[in-house]
Amino acid sequence: MKALLCTEHGLPSALRLTDVPEPQAGPGDVVIRVRACGVNFPDVLIIQNKYQFKPTLPFSPGGEVSGDVIAVGEKVKHVKAGDRVVALCGWGGFAEQVVVQASRVFPMPKGMDYLTGASTLYTYGTSYHALKDRAQLKKGETVLVLGAGGGVGLGAVELAGLMGATVIAAASTDEKLKACAEKGAVHLINYSTEDLRARIKEITSDKGVDVVYDPIGGTLATEALRSMAWKGRYLVVGFASGTIPQFPANLPLLKGCSIVGVFWGSFAEREPQQSLQNFGDLLGFIKSGLIKQKIYKEYRLEDAASALDDLLNRKVTGKAIVKVGEWKEEPAQEEKAVSKPKPAPSSGNPLVLSLADLRNHVGTSLGVTEWFTVTQEMINDFARATHDYQWVHVDIERAKNQMPGGKTIAHGYLTLSLASKFFFELLKIEGVTTSINYGLNKARFPASVKSGSRIRMTGKITGVEEMAGGGTKMLLECIIEVEGEEKPAYVGELITALY
Repeated sequence: MKALLCTEHGLPSALRLTDVPEPQAGPGDVVIRVRACGVNFPDVLIIQNKYQFKPTLPFSPGGEVSGDVIAVGEKVKHVKAGDRVVALCGWGGFAEQVVVQASRVFPMPKGMDYLTGASTLYTYGTSYHALKDRAQLKKGETVLVLGAGGGVGLGAVELAGLMGATVIAAASTDEKLKACAEKGAVHLINYSTEDLRARIKEITSDKGVDVVYDPIGGTLATEALRSMAWKGRYLVVGFASGTIPQFPANLPLLKGCSIVGVFWGSFAEREPQQSLQNFGDLLGFIKSGLIKQKIYKEYRLEDAASALDDLLNRKVTGKAIVKVGEWKEEPAQEEKAVSKPKPAPSSGNPLVLSLADLRNHVGTSLGVTEWFTVTQEMINDFARATHDYQWVHVDIERAKNQMPGGKTIAHGYLTLSLASKFFFELLKIEGVTTSINYGLNKARFPASVKSGSRIRMTGKITGVEEMAGGGTKMLLECIIEVEGEEKPAYVGELITALY
């Protein structure tokens, strides 16, 4: 098979298209026939030996692929030969085939094309983790995105707007800023011709920005940090400029702000469940048409070095893609996406109580969570975990013809299981090291949750009792509603043990 090899560290021009042996699947591996490979800035760093991960020479760059499964190891159960998948291989993607650890391979949702599959995880995954988990972005805040014309930058512009923020896009050319405006940026700054700090003062009436998203570092970093609002969050995403900034330590002190590191790859490994939830959110946004990757250009495998060179020289607006081989995308078989109101991901502001305060809040409403999208991917995962493969849950084609609304429905106990997630959004109890949901006083499911529906929960503490062994029993009322439906999806009362 053909692969673009790095045999010595250096610039993209040193890469060579070479014949190499086809990879074999170990017990926990998946071999993928690569259809497309995203081009990302880590690819430029890794061939120069400047990235956090340093593969042994020779190797192929390319860390984000889509394609078809050729073979799986004996321990792999979630995908099989012939499945369409997306994968985070780290490197090796600029090749006709790649072997990837099974935990980093995900079934591609029906209706998603290969180019979208190969251009989603790195850019949107990084940006969503940065804004949602690290910045805890709130509706109405102001976000400055540096390097806004690049892949992660445009993703941040789009997602920040989707999350209800006012976006200031800063880029080096008017062409890139035009793309940012198309993605929802409210204010534009060309930092090649304009004074970044002066423009931020003008736009924010000298208040400063709540969040800075910085994937480039370099000389603009300190100016952006000086432009922070009180209690702002400065997100360190990367150093595309090649220069790691050295911040004066007095600036965070004076601004009362935080400098927050964003390492999405490590997050995905350390917090896999949260990472999968984020991925599910993104798939829901994509399928609903709320976000869409801007493809700068498609390159052949033979020209992949040119793609890296264009990225290195900042010619790329959006995402460059390497298309491997000659193929045509089959027409999507899934239903057309239905336009929906923009969802606002959780801003993460739970009520904080001590264990002793719980009794004083019995009968008090905890409020309502943000909307959450239940995707077909989540329904499939729940079916695999419970071995409940009833067709009403997993057979999309049959559901089109036989189910009301033409969609599959979530398992009732999948809806129920989300109550714990929602309560963490509504309530944080200080002084508790262990929380165990161990029973139900009641549970009803008046309405079904269709694939792609958005749900949210209203919660209330209905009782607090002492338990043997020093524990506390807490009773929690849950009402989960479906957007657009009169009847709730779930009404119940959970029993939780706190220690």
